[in-house]
Amino acid sequence: MIDGANRFLYFVLNILEVHMKPIIGITSSIAKDGSVNLAQAYVTAVTAAGGVPVILPNLAEDGDVERLASRLDGLLVSGGVDLDPTLFNEEPIPGLGEVAPERDRFELAVLAKFLAANKPILAICRGIQALAVATGGDIYQDIYSQVKEQPLLQHQQKAPRWHASHFVEAEPSSLLHEIAGARRFKVNSFHHQSVRRVGDGFRVSAISSDGMIEAIESTRHRFVVGVQWHPECLVEKNDAPSKRLFEAFVQASGKEI
Repeated sequence: MIDGANRFLYFVLNILEVHMKPIIGITSSIAKDGSVNLAQAYVTAVTAAGGVPVILPNLAEDGDVERLASRLDGLLVSGGVDLDPTLFNEEPIPGLGEVAPERDRFELAVLAKFLAANKPILAICRGIQALAVATGGDIYQDIYSQVKEQPLLQHQQKAPRWHASHFVEAEPSSLLHEIAGARRFKVNSFHHQSVRRVGDGFRVSAISSDGMIEAIESTRHRFVVGVQWHPECLVEKNDAPSKRLFEAFVQASGKEI
């Protein structure tokens, strides 16, 4: 079933199709008052990179998800609350935070559609975790209680969101390294969950100095990249790797398969 809100969304997408700029769908959160919630920084970063952002509701019907995915050129999976651990065959531990089942269902469904269609994906923070789970990997529910092998950095920084607080090191042969133009660069950090294991067809493309996975990418798709930090918040400070990442994503979204 397509309700009034979804009809309006498809109407907007039909209008946007006449433009040359790629249409980028951005996943959203559900606020406690029931409203759709998304930080403006995502919209600003996509627009600055030359894309047309469209905020996506958490659709429930598979047919609606498929129709929506077919109209979009790229998918940005945004940050947010924790993933339900039952999605990767674990039960919740005490360190697990708030989960959003409606969002989990929608994001896993829309990721599957985009991966099957080989359409570009940029997954940020919670997004990289959803991408890992969607492709057969898994995540730490809470790194601070589950990672015991080595001391951890402060991955939930107490600095402003635009401040880059720690370094990551990109794999030299990775797409991320090529895009960033640097092997080692600083990022911001706002997470307590993290990718533990990547799925088939994916590789780790960056780690932090404490060994945590900071970026993953597909070895089978033309552009599927997940990062644990929030590059959209660094764009406003003209951070070069962040700007290049959004530009590469939007450019890939504008190309035909």
